[in-house]
Order: sequence, then C-alpha cells, then structure tokens
Amino acid sequence: MSVSVTIIGGGFAGVRAALDIAASPSNQVTLITDKTDFQYYPTLYSSATGHSHAESWAPLGEIFADHPNIHVYIDEIVNIHAGDKIISGSSGVDYPYETLLIAVGVVTSFFGIPGLETYTYGIKNAHEIHRLKQRLFIDIAEKGMLDKNYVIVGAGPTGVELSAALGMYIARLCRYYNVKNHRIKIRLIEAAPRVLPRSHEHVSARVTKRLKKLGVRVETGKKVEKANATSLIVSGDPIESHTVIWTSGLSNHPLFAQHPGIFTLAKNGRVQVDAYLQAHEHIYVLGDNAATPYTGLAQTAIHDARFVAKNLMRKHDGKKLRSYRAVLPVQAVPVGAGWAVIEWRWIRVYGIVGAWIRRMADLVGYSEVFPIGTSLGSWRAAMIYENDYFTPTGRKSKRRKKV
Repeated sequence: MSVSVTIIGGGFAGVRAALDIAASPSNQVTLITDKTDFQYYPTLYSSATGHSHAESWAPLGEIFADHPNIHVYIDEIVNIHAGDKIISGSSGVDYPYETLLIAVGVVTSFFGIPGLETYTYGIKNAHEIHRLKQRLFIDIAEKGMLDKNYVIVGAGPTGVELSAALGMYIARLCRYYNVKNHRIKIRLIEAAPRVLPRSHEHVSARVTKRLKKLGVRVETGKKVEKANATSLIVSGDPIESHTVIWTSGLSNHPLFAQHPGIFTLAKNGRVQVDAYLQAHEHIYVLGDNAATPYTGLAQTAIHDARFVAKNLMRKHDGKKLRSYRAVLPVQAVPVGAGWAVIEWRWIRVYGIVGAWIRRMADLVGYSEVFPIGTSLGSWRAAMIYENDYFTPTGRKSKRRKKV
C-alpha cells in the first residue's frame, strides 16, 4: 500500500517534502504551485544586483525529472474543503487529497502605510527584480543620471545584503554606460534601534560598521510614514528619492485567515500546529506558515519537510510518531563582496572566513532541493554577472561587455 500526499507550495518545504516522500517509488505526490520555478530566496539580493538569474531560480521540471511519481500542477489554491478532503484552484479545478501539506510561504505587508505599495520596489520575486532593474536602467542608461538617494527600508538580512551590494552594482552600470562623476547615495532605514534586530548586539554593531565602510548611510529608530512618486517621509522628514526598495514587512499567506474553521492563528499570524505540525485532521502546515520557533528561515522549512515526511512514512509503517523539535539554524548574512557574518548560538565569525562559510552553506542549500548538476550550476552562477542588459525600449543592448 502506497502513501498519497498532496502538497501546496513549491518552495523549500514543499519541494523537499515531495522529494523525500517520492523517494519510495510506490508513493504518489501531487504538488500544486502557482509558479513553474523554484525560487532560492537567500540569493535574490544577488540576482537583483547583476548576478545570473540561474543563481536564484530553477525549473521544477528539472528538479523532479527523476521522480515520475511527483505530479506538478500550476494553479493557485483558493479554497480548502476539509470535510470533503478537496482543495480548489483559481483555475476552477478541484483536487482531492488524502493527506495535505501546506507550505505556501508569506506575502509582503505594507502595514497600511500610504503610498508604499504604489511607489516602492521590491526584490521578493523575479517580477519585482525586473521592475527594479528597469528603473535603474532608465535612469542610468537613458538619462545618464543617478537618483538623489537609493533608499532601502528594512535592515533585516535582506535589507543589509541588498544595501551592501547595490552601490557596487550601480557603479558597474555607471561605468558600463559611461556615466561620469557619479556619487552613489545608499540609505538604509530601520524602525528598530539597530540593524539585524534579531541578532546579537555585537553582530549588529559589526555589520553597521561594515555598511558604513561601504558607503551606506545607516539610519535606525526611524519610522516610515508615507511614500509618493518623488520622496519618502521618514519620522516627519522627507527623503527625496524615486527609488525606494521595501524589504520589510511580511505576513502569513491569506489562505489561512480565509479558513478560520480549519486553522487557528497565533499572534504573529502563523498557524498553530500540534507536536506533529498538524493543524487539522489530515492537514499539516510547514515552513514559514507554521507558528514554530525559527519560522521564516530556509533551514527551518527544510527541517519541517524532512520531519513530516519521515513521520508520514512511520505512520504508514505502523510505527510510533515522533514529536517535533525545533533546531536553531545558522544565520549567514553577506555584507558586500568577500565579507559575511556567521552567527550560531555564541559562535560568531566575520569577514572573508564568514563569506567562505556562506558560500559553502549555499552549496548545501542548493543540494537540499536541486539535483547535483543543477546545484553546482546554480552555485557557480553566483560568480557570473549578466552580460545582456535591457534598454528602456526592451531591446537588448548591443554592448556585450561584462559589468
């Protein structure tokens, strides 16, 4: 008798769970996602600042090529009928399930701040990254000018990584398009008293020092109040800018709040789960969506996926189920080329050694979800800059010079 599992979501938790369950050829996995590619979000800041697209995305078909018992459907699930054990997609298709795993990730929240959704940029997916690059190319390639301020809001890991890399990327574009006498102004805004507020104070201090060395103006304890087409209002003062990048603000996927009869939400909006990551009969919630310690990190999503997959196999074999135990992940944050901070419990590593560890961690991260060839290719892509930039008209630039 085989195990039949339906998974909603094609991120770390969904893909890893699918691969583990499908390792037994008799098992059947249905994976439903609204994207054709897997997105490796730890490197989105890098893809947004000139590195290869292959560093952050890989086709799901390539990942599951050796697993004919994984069936992928591109659809967005909008309804869950737990009593009938059916989920419904925006396409109008109904999908029956025996056991349901949900790992749909989080969505951007603008906290109701006026103008943010309309006038700011993001780097949370390929569309947002393309839109930001278009903005930069229009200013630099067509107008031959820089913005007065490039403002990044949110000094968590993504904001720190992006602010450290953005200046070098813009400088390359300026050289490529022969824009002279450029002076790049990068500002990092954070509402908390320090950058990386979830890290140790010593880590925050070292990272702040590193950012300032890279020319980033760090402003903490500042509240974003409003945005318009030409400026950002921060703690009552306007910052003139056409390029504000929002890296703060995440909330749980609305699918859960839309089904209060099935899911109970914790104060942080994540779904409350039991000792087996079960939220309702036959329904498990994994990764960023679950109210567990260290939620929101890729390592946690992978840990959750492996845990649930093993327990489902134990249940199938009539063995006693194991209870969930959270594992503290290693935090690795790059801060410019050749420099990163590694933090785990009381261990902290900085500089080039930290950067090397982060590179190795990425290789491990890729190998958790990609076949070996794809893993090595994506890992190598971090060292490659894109050759073909798009002009504001949408045509590829004839210049082939690397930047």
